[in-house]
Amino acid sequence: MSDGNDTSPGRRLVLVTGATGYIGGRLVPELLAAGYRVRCLARTPQKLRDHPWAGQVEVVRGDVTDASSLAGVFEGVEVAYYLVHALGTGAGFEDTDRRSASAFAERAQAAGVGRIVYLGGLTPAGVSERELSPHLRSRAEVGRIFLDCPVPSAVLRAAVIIGSGSASFEMLRYLTERLPVMVTPSWVRTRIQPIAVRDVLRYLVACAELPAEVDRGFDIGGPDVMTYRDMMRTYARVAGLRHRLIVPVPLLTPTLSSHWVGLVTPVPRGIARPLAESLRHEVVCQEHDIAAYVPDGPGRPLPFTQALRLALRRIQEAQVSTRWSSAALPGAPSDPLPTDPDWAGGSLYTDHRTLVVDASTAALWRVIEGIGGDNGWYSFPLAWAVRGWLDRLAGGVGLRRGRRDAHRLRVGDSLDFWRVEEIEPGRLLRLRAEMRLPGLAWLEMRVEHDGSGRTRYSQRALFHPRGLAGHAYWWAVAPFHTVVFGGMARNITKAAGKEPERG
Repeated sequence: MSDGNDTSPGRRLVLVTGATGYIGGRLVPELLAAGYRVRCLARTPQKLRDHPWAGQVEVVRGDVTDASSLAGVFEGVEVAYYLVHALGTGAGFEDTDRRSASAFAERAQAAGVGRIVYLGGLTPAGVSERELSPHLRSRAEVGRIFLDCPVPSAVLRAAVIIGSGSASFEMLRYLTERLPVMVTPSWVRTRIQPIAVRDVLRYLVACAELPAEVDRGFDIGGPDVMTYRDMMRTYARVAGLRHRLIVPVPLLTPTLSSHWVGLVTPVPRGIARPLAESLRHEVVCQEHDIAAYVPDGPGRPLPFTQALRLALRRIQEAQVSTRWSSAALPGAPSDPLPTDPDWAGGSLYTDHRTLVVDASTAALWRVIEGIGGDNGWYSFPLAWAVRGWLDRLAGGVGLRRGRRDAHRLRVGDSLDFWRVEEIEPGRLLRLRAEMRLPGLAWLEMRVEHDGSGRTRYSQRALFHPRGLAGHAYWWAVAPFHTVVFGGMARNITKAAGKEPERG
């Protein structure tokens, strides 16, 4: 039996920010499994709609960068998780992080929240804050803001997080798999203490039950301390690859390193640079005090080799629940598709094509939902590849983000240089472009019936230009639309005709 002071997990409400991101999207189901009630704060609640756990949580609209949007968000909340940062949003990201964390702490205090939990970065011992990379410096400052506020806080500090879909793992994976011989930056000799994402989640969940007097930071890491070169060689061995020859070159600066990483891996330069800069200094845990509150148990934390095997198995079994690209790319367009037919927002160029399909609606939908990634875009591969390379050179994401799942999509998923804006299973897939463009662009694919009941494929490309450059861009690429979009429509319908019918 329980009384009004019952603090069992089933009666406690926790707030999770960053639920559309890599860690947040994995933390929510862990908290639910532990018996907590969960409220998710999201700038775009629609992005959480298709998650398996969406029906079990409360979703509220809000943005930590806008203090006024946090009114009422903390009502009834006992534990608040802060899992957002302004990484890659431009030169002012440190100020954005500072203001957001301060506003979050003030609102949490005013609402009587019992604890704040923050996941930050592991900082090197004996290195002054001004010598740190801007990324690590900002993470350290945010942690200090929470520890200085009156609300008891637990600040977890982790280095490289190893898990299927994490940016650190993807960077390690692609560098090792694609380059049997590597000329690498000198930071490959830096000592690092990686940690499995499973252990990160375990510690995060347990922090909700820390005693009220615990108000401090904790270093968290796995049992292995190794160099990045060791990590690459271990990955090659676990993945069954041949021995990798790694030659460190001290001349590769963080800027050149980020270009190198961006060239070889799907991680864009805006994310690769802070990751590379963070590896300049040794990041090794100075303590493991969290074990006094969260006992590790046999085999925990997981060794690096086991963390790699689990991540690779998740990829092979197509069980990657979130990826680093789950969160919207900083600076990417986020405006929804204008729905007014006579949109008052200005010009809206369209390329509209329809074709009758000699296949069932189900077969056509399977082709549509499987588009992108390894399946490609069903037209003029060279043109798509060139567009991807141009986007990478401009600092964009390019084509290599691929897909989270080879067969299924959900709202908010990244899909090469697009993001799923809307999906109606069996009927509609709408993608919003996240490539560098002088305007906003969408690609829409529909499954319809014509007047005689036959299957019809409808495809629309839409572009809202920004300024004169936007209009010039549309007319410059318009001559290629017949080849690219026309070929795409023809090949999708042809592929649907070859799809085996399923009962």
